[in-house]
Amino acid sequence: MKIICIGRNYAAHAAELHNEIPEAPVLFMKPQNALLTDGKPFYHPDFSKDIHYECELVLRICKNGKYVDEKFAHKYFDAITVGIDFTARDLQDYQKSKGLPWEIAKAFDHSAVVGTFIPLTEEDKKKDWHFSLSKNTEVVQQADSSLMLHNFSKIISYASQFFSFNIGDLIFTGTPKGVGSIAIGDCYEGFLEGEKRMEVKIC
Repeated sequence: MKIICIGRNYAAHAAELHNEIPEAPVLFMKPQNALLTDGKPFYHPDFSKDIHYECELVLRICKNGKYVDEKFAHKYFDAITVGIDFTARDLQDYQKSKGLPWEIAKAFDHSAVVGTFIPLTEEDKKKDWHFSLSKNTEVVQQADSSLMLHNFSKIISYASQFFSFNIGDLIFTGTPKGVGSIAIGDCYEGFLEGEKRMEVKIC
């Protein structure tokens, strides 16, 4: 199982980090060890002083494949949830300033929080999904999938040019504006269509 992530997929988030808006989806990967599920706490690592939360819609791949045409992309995912892409922003900024890869800032253990999935019908796959993240009961991020620069079909088709899909793979589809630093003692709750699907405490 692998985790494929999409960067800069909401214009407002790209702007808040002073990044250019990309013409094609920006891809990066997280390994299986990054996965954090079942409401387990996230333990703040010692290697960073500035871990950011980034709430995202997460798709579950249900079919093996490669070189997927956009018109068939809907056949390759069967469930959706919300998740958090934890990012060591200080490490990322340093690595980028040196022109170095920034996996250490994105792909570290337990950096991918995933909530409980909602099975999707074909009609569900066509709708726009509203999601939000609360930090200590205060909403800090909220968006709708219609605001994505690259929709689900585009993401799946593009990513499949480079990486073969395997059943059980996950796709983090990008974060909207409102990202920020976490602190020990914080509690984050992720909502999809107003229903809580995820909770994670920072220890």
